[in-house]
Amino acid sequence: MRIPTPNDSEMMATIERYLSPEVGGWPWFMELLHANFLALPERERSGFGRELGLSARQVTDRELTLLLDYEWRSRLTAAWLIGVDRRTQFRERLANMLLESELVYAGEGYCFALARFADESDARHLVAYLERYLPDPQCYYNQDWAMGALLHLDERLGTDFAGRFLTRNGPWAGSAMRGKDPAEFKELMNRMCSFAEAIAL
Repeated sequence: MRIPTPNDSEMMATIERYLSPEVGGWPWFMELLHANFLALPERERSGFGRELGLSARQVTDRELTLLLDYEWRSRLTAAWLIGVDRRTQFRERLANMLLESELVYAGEGYCFALARFADESDARHLVAYLERYLPDPQCYYNQDWAMGALLHLDERLGTDFAGRFLTRNGPWAGSAMRGKDPAEFKELMNRMCSFAEAIAL
């Protein structure tokens, strides 16, 4: 993780540009966190979507790289910008960062971006993540978001990667996520991707 200093003008300018915008009095990253923006009043959500879509088209790959090098707020924001604009050149990096799960919350954004890319390779990256973290019943990471993204991709691609995790007494049932309904996270991911599709136009 890169720690910016006052002399690191490039990093400081990028952080200021993408972490300072607000909607409804809250920073963008707080609305992106847990997809909180979906609960905004229609007018605020539409305005937020327009600004997010514009930023996703305008942000440079260099700026995205800088944001991914920093902490969870910038990584979550970067992942959303990448996902909205479908910058698939970041696929492998996001997949590796998801697997490493270095920082809290950022994994939500990685799962969203992989769902947006919508390729079978993205589903396989999510499978690799679930294979690593579901077996540990004490591990409360982003397995619920990863499963929602995987179910979203299964529906879109006509595949069944998620099925083996969701069998009776299977990996999901024995995991830290066993009390959560995968269908709810699939629906959430569907809504997130629909929102992204609308603002990416």
